[in-house]
Amino acid sequence: MNRVISNQHIGVIGSRVGETVNSATFVIYLYFIVDFFIRFSSRFPWYGKIRPTLLAVGIISVLLFLQREKFKGRFKDPVFKSVLVLLGYIVVSLPLVEWPGSVFRNNLDPFVKAIVFLFFTALIIDTERRLKWFLIVFVSCQVFRVLEPLYMNITQDYWGSATFLSTREFANRLSGAPADVINPNELGFVIATIVPFLHYLLWPLGWKFKALYLALMPALLYALILTMSRGGFIALLVVAFIVFKESSKKFSLCILAVFVVVAGISVMTPVQKDRYLSLIDRDAEGGASAEGRIQGMIGEFKLGLTRPVVGHGLGTTQEAKFHKRGSTQASHNLYAELIIELGLIGFVLFLRFLIKIAKKLSRVREDFKNRNYSNQDFYYRLNKVLIAVFWMYAVYSINYWGLSQYYWYLFGGLVIAFGRLLDIDKSSNEPMVADNSANKVLSNRYALASRLRDWQAFRK
Repeated sequence: MNRVISNQHIGVIGSRVGETVNSATFVIYLYFIVDFFIRFSSRFPWYGKIRPTLLAVGIISVLLFLQREKFKGRFKDPVFKSVLVLLGYIVVSLPLVEWPGSVFRNNLDPFVKAIVFLFFTALIIDTERRLKWFLIVFVSCQVFRVLEPLYMNITQDYWGSATFLSTREFANRLSGAPADVINPNELGFVIATIVPFLHYLLWPLGWKFKALYLALMPALLYALILTMSRGGFIALLVVAFIVFKESSKKFSLCILAVFVVVAGISVMTPVQKDRYLSLIDRDAEGGASAEGRIQGMIGEFKLGLTRPVVGHGLGTTQEAKFHKRGSTQASHNLYAELIIELGLIGFVLFLRFLIKIAKKLSRVREDFKNRNYSNQDFYYRLNKVLIAVFWMYAVYSINYWGLSQYYWYLFGGLVIAFGRLLDIDKSSNEPMVADNSANKVLSNRYALASRLRDWQAFRK
């Protein structure tokens, strides 16, 4: 009898947590990912006239709304709840900010395009197979964004950007391809994002994947050198530290690190060497700009504290800097940007969102330790990726804005989907044991059958 109850119990759980969105929604979302990062609208002008991003967001939103019954209980996830609280605060505080009109006219559109990544990823990535396809598409897009300008640099001497030197000359820096929108620092950020995915998800597989890893990694690191992005270099160091900390082959990694450093220095120009050296030597070429960046961050925090409670309004950092500091430069610090635009209340709520992500990843990590998961398990390796990316994002946000950028929201949605799929995986692998309450439910439902069984047992 207990066996029957267990199977029925498992069936109930499976039907509740195993509901998935239809394939059309998933395919359209993958297309949206490709279109967003590869930027077809910039490559094909006729295509941009149909507003593909807005169209895809609208179609996916309608499809999810029509399937809303499948999402019952999903929004109870702590990460989801923290984002909903943040969104509620942005709406409620809108009349109180300094420039609500600017928020409506200019700044809602980029924020909506960013925040939908969290909802779409969390709700649509609902099976392990879809998770793997999503990762393949996302990482492939990022690799393409790096290899395209690198190929153009090698074959056509393309750079895309330059920095002004103290000698009154310009030094070339590699940025995204002409169809892309990323500057050298953002290209460095993309490279640092790719590395942990390749290291943990590609390297442990067969020799073909190892060969692909060994082919991609030197190209990515060389592209990072060409960007001369100090922030990207620091982000990569964070990833390297996490990998080193988690590895059981620390000596081999040290040898590899020495080889990479020597090889990297050997291909750098004197200007590139000075650029990276300026991180620790203010007298080196570029040291003044590094110091200026630090002073700019301090100034942004001071600007935020001129309206500390609810801020100036979503997306109004440049406007606030223009009116109060005479500068129109974008924020170089997410945390300062939060105070400027959302005030200290919004700052705390956004940090709460990040803390919920960190706690979920930490809980999963401890669960893996307690359950003795194989280090070759897909979920085990993906958790390592997400931890490395989280800390890289957290550090890089000191040097990069992000309130209306996709990266934290896509990452948050991925963590939500990952946590849910891991819970389903654990539920499907654990034997279910019926309890007294389950017996009682079946007995009440089939009272006559229970009495007949008891009577037969009594006669025996």
